[in-house]
Amino acid sequence: MEPEKRRLRQMKRAIKKAGQKSRRQSLKRDLANNPEDAAHSEESFGRNSSAGLNGLDADATRRRHHPPETGDEKS
Repeated sequence: MEPEKRRLRQMKRAIKKAGQKSRRQSLKRDLANNPEDAAHSEESFGRNSSAGLNGLDADATRRRHHPPETGDEKS
């Protein structure tokens, strides 16, 4: 695996782990402070969002091979 690709995957994994940890802490805090509305609390990952890193490994090793479509199909 290329070193740059490995580094990006490790960075995304660390960001996702931090986001999950802060999400759990936030949910626990909401449950302790306001148990009635804790089920309806909003999630915001803020700086721990990994959405910007999605699709980084869309190189040739990750592409799906589709059979070529022909336009001369007979009904």
